[in-house]
Amino acid sequence: MARTGNKRLQAKLVLLGDMGTGKTSLVLRFVKGQFSEYQESTIGAAFFTQVLSLNEATVKFDIWDTAGQERYHSLAPMYYRGAAAAIVVYDITSMESFGRAKKWVQQVQRHANPSLIMFLVANKADLETDRKVANEEGEEYAKENGLSFLETSAKTAQNVNELFYEIGMELKEIGKSKPFTPNWNQAA
Repeated sequence: MARTGNKRLQAKLVLLGDMGTGKTSLVLRFVKGQFSEYQESTIGAAFFTQVLSLNEATVKFDIWDTAGQERYHSLAPMYYRGAAAAIVVYDITSMESFGRAKKWVQQVQRHANPSLIMFLVANKADLETDRKVANEEGEEYAKENGLSFLETSAKTAQNVNELFYEIGMELKEIGKSKPFTPNWNQAA
């Protein structure tokens, strides 16, 4: 049953970041509403889809969850090529993962679609007592590099749905101004 006046958009979304930052946990929390304390490492990449209903629009996310292990980094461009949005994830308890996130941001900014929406996500906000990266550090880096920023916790679901909702809203706005860019599939 088709809804009149409701725009249906399809967008490729890629998650990038170091191993163990919680990329898969974020996706599983969003797609299935689940969290597992012991999530197995992603091999290569995993693919998920999820439909998000917004006011006057529906966004179908084609989500590529990339592996964080070093040996898979050379495959990343294959996943972010043609993406409408990217989420670069780091773990607030690991300064090293924050440094690696910065490298991902630089790589994506150099090689991906210039109109790509990018979020820097500080995950594992539930581990406040083990925090190594201050919220302000992440916010400042994001602001300096034209990124949106959110702190999340896949474990408690803090800001997980908000993250995907914000991306959906930005995609909807781009869809209004650029309805026929290659990253969009529009259905009646």
